[in-house]
Amino acid sequence: MKFLVLISQVPDTTARIAFTNDNTQYDGNGVTWIVNPYDEWYALVRALELKEANGGSVTTITVGGADCDATIRKALAIGADDAVRVDAQPTDAYGVAAQVAAYAKDKGFDVVIAGKETIDHNGSQVAGMVAELLDLPYVPLASKLDMAGNTATVERDVPGGVEVVEVNAPFVISAAKGMAEQRIPNMRGIMAARTKPLTVVPAAPVETLSSTVKFELPPAKQAVKMIPADQAGQLIELLHTEAKVI
Repeated sequence: MKFLVLISQVPDTTARIAFTNDNTQYDGNGVTWIVNPYDEWYALVRALELKEANGGSVTTITVGGADCDATIRKALAIGADDAVRVDAQPTDAYGVAAQVAAYAKDKGFDVVIAGKETIDHNGSQVAGMVAELLDLPYVPLASKLDMAGNTATVERDVPGGVEVVEVNAPFVISAAKGMAEQRIPNMRGIMAARTKPLTVVPAAPVETLSSTVKFELPPAKQAVKMIPADQAGQLIELLHTEAKVI
């Protein structure tokens, strides 16, 4: 069973948020970059678990520049067999999906798996677009994935319960919380990652369908107004005149 796991580089969750170039780009100066948690904790780890149980291989793919290599090496340290980096700057979800699909279309992957979203954009678009471009079945927001030969049993949370579906490989899936538990790279894995293959491939001629016009920070929080307990009338007046329901 050949797994292809999509790996995105994202800012650490504690990173400051600022923008540059007239508020059209995220300012990454001084930011610590990490593997997108949904890609790492759920998609990659579950692929590794299934490989360990049933045999096969796990390849990661990332769309980005050379600055992503250290992040990719972490995925290799966790246990991926090899990695691919498409040498293109990710501009929008379609561009990323098209680059992934262009690489994967003739490689014979049985399962393409990604985290349900990236923590910087929260778009939940790339995996579905990859499935469409490869003309493969797609199961989104999966919380459980089991394989029996060529058939996968997938569970996903739906309003009011859990939906269980079966799908035959090849297919694309996006992983949500519950798919697996986080793995911490050990020293052996870190050392092995230095020599595992990281193949850089040129970008495919892909059309960009969207662009960022502007980023805006949310309004700063205002100071809290304390109203004495015996002045309920003032509180009611402020609720009518100043309070906003978001």
